[in-house]
Amino acid sequence: MNHSTEHPLRETSLHDALHTHVLEGDIDATGPWLVGLADDALRVARRRQRLARAGAAAFVAVVAAGAVALGTPQHAHVVQPATGGTGNTGKVALLSILPVTSSTEAACTHGSGGYTVPASATHPALCVHADRARGMTDVRVASAKAGKSTITGTWQVEVTLGSTDRTRFAALTGSIAGAPAPRNGFAIVIDGKLWGNPSVASSLTGGRLEIVGAFLGDLTSATAHDLALRLDTGS
Repeated sequence: MNHSTEHPLRETSLHDALHTHVLEGDIDATGPWLVGLADDALRVARRRQRLARAGAAAFVAVVAAGAVALGTPQHAHVVQPATGGTGNTGKVALLSILPVTSSTEAACTHGSGGYTVPASATHPALCVHADRARGMTDVRVASAKAGKSTITGTWQVEVTLGSTDRTRFAALTGSIAGAPAPRNGFAIVIDGKLWGNPSVASSLTGGRLEIVGAFLGDLTSATAHDLALRLDTGS
């Protein structure tokens, strides 16, 4: 590193020249002050040199540690529902879109196969049952993007499906659109957790859906961005 050696040499030369000039010349009372200033400058330059060398060593250590980290297997984390926090940063592999068969205001009983939405200050607990046999399971999305709704101002994740799943999604939403509530809705299930159950009035042919949480406003900036990152497979 040139900068770590050139600066102290230059400062040393200036320091010695100033000392000689003060001692041999006719310098007024500012002479000692100038000498002290030169001494301080030299000390600073040498300290910078030591820090630069230490920094280079630290950089090598960081690179070595990074090489070890890159070789370490990364373990995916199970996602938590939107009402439960900021989520995790591992990739989501299991996204399901399932037609809702029932929804009741109570937590699901053990072994019922439903999806419980915990109670909050503004909403009661819900138990949502869905039909996996008629639904879309293990869906890998083409893209996912977090952002705020232009209508409600709440955080959401906009998901775009691939061409094959787009056709399946249009057929699924078309088959439930005319049913009475809650059977005109579908459950968005990610890693076994319910992240939304919107209702539809007609077939959704655009291949896009918006995840807002079990209830509107559940998602925060952190949960939305985490979820989008893990859903966006880029396929």
